[in-house]
Order: sequence, then structure tokens, then C-alpha cells
Amino acid sequence: MNTSTSNDFFKTQVLGHPAGLFVLFFTEMWERFSYYGMRAILVLFLVSAFGLGGWDWPREHALALYGTYTAMVYLTPILGGYIADKFIGYRKAVVIGALLMTLGHASMAIEVAPVFLYIGIGLLIVGNGFFKPNMTSVISQLYKDFPEKKDGAYTIFYMGVNAGAFLGILLCGYLGEKVGWSWGFGLAGIFMLLGMLQFYLAQNIFGEVGKKPLAETTESKAAALEFEGDRLNHFTIFDKVIIAITTVLGLVWVINDPASKIGGSNILEFGGTDYSNHTILIALGLFLFLLISRILRYPAIIRDRMVAIIFFAIFTVCFWASFEQAGGSMTIFAKDYTNRIMSGSYATIFLISNILITVIPVAIITWVLYLLFKQTYKKYLASNIILGLSFVLIWGIVFWMINRDMNSNAFVVSYQTIEKVAVDEEGKQIVDEKTGELVYQYTLVTESTTVSESDKIVEKEITIIEPITLNVGQEIALIDVDKKGNFIYLNQTKETNVRATFSESLPSNIVKGTIKQIKENEIEIPATWFLILNSLFIIIFAPLFSKWWESKFNPSGSVKYGIGLILLGLGFAALAFGSMGIESGAKVASVSMIWLILAYLFHTLGELCLSPVALSYISKLVPGRMIAMMFGIWYIAVAIGNKIAGSMGGKIDEITEQYSMSTFFLIFTFVPAGLGLIAILLNPLLKKLMHGVR
Repeated sequence: MNTSTSNDFFKTQVLGHPAGLFVLFFTEMWERFSYYGMRAILVLFLVSAFGLGGWDWPREHALALYGTYTAMVYLTPILGGYIADKFIGYRKAVVIGALLMTLGHASMAIEVAPVFLYIGIGLLIVGNGFFKPNMTSVISQLYKDFPEKKDGAYTIFYMGVNAGAFLGILLCGYLGEKVGWSWGFGLAGIFMLLGMLQFYLAQNIFGEVGKKPLAETTESKAAALEFEGDRLNHFTIFDKVIIAITTVLGLVWVINDPASKIGGSNILEFGGTDYSNHTILIALGLFLFLLISRILRYPAIIRDRMVAIIFFAIFTVCFWASFEQAGGSMTIFAKDYTNRIMSGSYATIFLISNILITVIPVAIITWVLYLLFKQTYKKYLASNIILGLSFVLIWGIVFWMINRDMNSNAFVVSYQTIEKVAVDEEGKQIVDEKTGELVYQYTLVTESTTVSESDKIVEKEITIIEPITLNVGQEIALIDVDKKGNFIYLNQTKETNVRATFSESLPSNIVKGTIKQIKENEIEIPATWFLILNSLFIIIFAPLFSKWWESKFNPSGSVKYGIGLILLGLGFAALAFGSMGIESGAKVASVSMIWLILAYLFHTLGELCLSPVALSYISKLVPGRMIAMMFGIWYIAVAIGNKIAGSMGGKIDEITEQYSMSTFFLIFTFVPAGLGLIAILLNPLLKKLMHGVR
């Protein structure tokens, strides 16, 4: 990058930084909006009732697909960054990635066949590979001649990341749960498209930066010769063969996991034996062999520092394997096991708080948009029109959401069940060990249920909250959305869609309910709402942690890792304690939401301790010529953590039925907390291995 290009870029100022930085800010914000918005509703969509847009999958199947998706989005950037570096340039890669992700969201919004879901997820994975690594590369290149401004630029950029995540989860989650899943997926796609258009139409603001692959300079040639000529760093043919085998085995296992569960086609099964575990163990063994063999070739100091990175990578895998329960098992816990209905003054407090935490961030970002518009509207009018339109849509959805919540009514609805004494596998009546009384089970009376004269009918009650007007005594249509006692109201459109799915093999599961009472001042919090707490807590606590790291009390890296893992464990301890009253095998419960809020608080504090440290240490502990390779290994570690998160989260039903919900969360309590203590105890050893790097 030449100096004139840099100077031109720095001519227009917004909040002390070039206007072009804020073009990147809004592009990244809308991409994160789409990613986190879709991620928030994916598992809920997969397990929701067929006929309402969902696919009625078991939780294990949904979480297997979720784990593969979140793992793959950390693997494709390695390839996407390489393609941009060598062939197409950063800017073209960003546009291609954004376009592919837009098509992916559009495909997922089509409620026709599961194939569109798989196509959509595939496009999102590939598109993310092109988009994710190259946005930050553009910033790095733009600020090459202004290193003193780079930290501030990345701070602003990552505020866009958190703003996008916050708004995406809030709005896509709300639309998906309250209106329809395709609306949530569609909204994510719309803003991905708008983000791509505003970037494409304003890209000339970056001059020549990112337009073409980086030209080879005398410095880069020398570095390449040094890399290839140094026998300690040279990749042998044997190394490359192991890399290829490991990559193929790993990808086959990651993709086969959900495919074998969902489609029943296990390509790793031979002669009636499932070799899935063997495959991943072989891949892991080869990967460790390659890593260790290469580390042994380095000089002593570099070797020690890379050994330290391996310790940190192991801690990272375990951290993300637990932390990423947020979009999986913790979202299921929020939907099925958490009391999300607030009434009276609590409902009023929530409504006011929700309005403030929604409107204030959007207002601040709109002000930044205004400042950008003042600087760029003459040269980049079309881009500004697109960006302005996106905020008109955001404000419209925000006001619609607030109005819907404020005008919703709560109705107590009665419905019929058939009461029978529960029996075991041998036909014996089940007696409660604590009370000595018979245990009863209740079968839902649907339109297709045949009720005999001997059946004992018992009425049960639920509360539904909708922006409609109903009268006491009025009959309405309900459906148990996940066969676990989570009922939703069917308006005429939804009822028609559900009835269209009925057949001889799939009889009607519509339940007739009767309005018994109308309540005032009650609200139901969407299950996805709790996911915004992570972004909210990051915005609140990040400045405090930054001050901590700059003070004399700044702990060493391994201690930060230890604290982060222990805080993560404490979050799950809160959930384990809160779910102690849930019976083994229960599909629904009504636990206080305070435990879920505490969990997200501790998890975010843990993330602030660990996540920023990880990437910083890679840049400090390895030589410059090896950073790209180590970042690739780091993304692999994060991907493994995400895949393990999906696999472990999928055990929620099995562990809950065999033991309890508390046992499930205690696993995620003891493992991270134990590793956190180990990290702290290893502090002297790791400090020695790092040879003075802090």
C-alpha cells in the first residue's frame, strides 16, 4: 500500500477515524446480525413442530447439525483467506462471501423441503470462509502506515461485531419465535444483502487496498526464501500427506455425524460396526504426531513457546466446548425448562428495560450513520441510501416489536387430558417413592383422540400471550409445538398450514382450548432473548476488564485462562443449582430465569478473560513467518470445541433421563473449573516456556 492511498483514505474523519472504517463497521455489523440471528433460532426451528415451519427433529439430531455448522464456519476461513491472498483480493472475497451467505439465508427461509436447509447451511459455511478473514485483512492493510491508530480501529470494528450480534439475536429471534421461523431466517438474509450492497457501492473509498492480491515485494520474497530454505520449517512431502489425510478424515467425521443421525446413512459403518470414533481418533493422533514432529524441529526457545501454545489450545477447546452450549442446550433449557412469563410490576420493569436496551444502542448507531452520511453522501450516495434504508427497516421492526409487546394480552386457557395410572415395562403400577402415592400420566386430547366412557378427563390450564382480543368462554385452537407441553395459539393462517400436513399416517394434533380468564400486565420473554445477554454484558464489562489488564494487577496468561475457565464453570453451577428440582426425564419445567441470567453473566466474564488473550499470545509467542500457520491451528482448535459442544449438548435427553438435568450441567461445571485450576497451577511452568513473553 502506498502512502498516497493511505493519506487519501484518512482525509474524511468520523469520530477521529477514516469514514471508510465505518463502511467496514456497518458491513461487519450486518454480517454478524445475519450470523447470530440465524444461529439463535436454528436449533429451536429444527425441534419445533412440523407444519409450523419446523422439522420436529429430536434434540440430539438438531444439536449434531448445529455443532457441525458452528465447527465448519471456523474451518473455511483458512481456505478463504488463502484464496483471497493469492488469487482474488480481499474486497472481491468479501463480496463473494456476502452474496453466498445471502443466498444461504434465502434458501433456509424456503419452507418446502429439508434439502433447502442443507443447501442454505452449506452456502453459509462457504460464504463465511470468504467473508470472515478478509474483512479484518482490509483493516490491517489500510492502517499499515498508521500503527498507532490500529488498536482504536479494531475496537470500533469489534463494537460493530457486538452490535450486530445483539440486534440479530433480538430481532431475528423475536420474529422467528413470535411470527414464524422463515421470517427470522429471511430477515437475516435481507440484512446480509443490504450489508453487501452498501460495501460494494462504497468500496472505492478504500482506493486500491484489497482490490487485487498483494503484490510480491522484496521483503515477502526474502521471507518466503527464509521459510522454504530453513530445514526446521520446511514442510516435507510426508508432512503434506499427513495434513491431507488428517483433513479428509476430520471433514468426513464432522459431516458424517449429523448425516448418520438424521439420514441414517453412516458412511463410516462397515460390516455392521460403526468406525466413527476410530476415524476421529486416528485423525487426532495423526494431527498430534504432525504437530509434535514439527515442534521438535524448532530451536529450543521457539519450541518451548509453541508447547505453551498447545497448552492454551487444549484449554481453548474445552472452553468453547462448554461456552457454545449457549446456542444449543442452553437455548433448549430457556425454551422448555425456564419460566419466561413475567407478570405485574416485573412485566412492566422488563418492558421498560427491554425498550431501553433496544432503543439506546440503535439510536447511538444511527447517530454514527448520520456522521458517516455527512462525510460520504456526495461521493457514495447509492451506498448511503442502502445503509439508510437498512436503518429505516431496523427502526420499523423495533417499534413493531415494542408495540406488539405492549398490546399483548394474557389468557388462561383450559384444555382436556386423559388421566391414567402410570405403569412400568412389566405392567405394574408406579408408586412415588417419596409420597407412596400412585403416579399418574396425562394424555393430551386432540381432535383425533378417541375418548371412551371409561376414560377419566382432567382439565389442565396454560397461559398464552398474544396481541389479540379474545373473550372468556371462547374456543380456540392450540398445538403442542414440541410434544413437551409448550402450547402456542393457532390463528386462522397457522391453523390452515397445520391442517395441510394432516393425513392418515399423521392425524390431527390440534387441541381445542377454552378461554377461562383474561389477565392483565403479563409478558412472555422469547427463549432467544437470553442470548443477547452475552453481547450486553460484553459492552458493559469490557472497559472494566481493559482497565484491569492495563493495571499493575494484570495477571499472567495462564492465570487469565484459569480464571476464565473457572468463571465458565460457575455459570453452569448456577444452572445445575437452579435445575435441582427438575425430575429425571422431565421434558418441561418452570425454573426461575435468574439462574440463566447468572450463567450468561459468568460465561461472558470468562470469555473476557480468555478470548482476547488467545489471539494476542499467538502473535507474541511465534515468529512472524509462522503466525499464519498457528492462526490456522487455532481456528481448528476452536472448530473442535464447537463440534464437541454440539455432540455433548445432544446428550441432554440421555443424561437427563438417566440421571438429572443438574447432572448434565454439573459435567460442564467440573470439567472447565478443574481445567481452570490446572491452568493456574501450571502458571510457573508456562511462564518458563514462554521465555519472558507476557
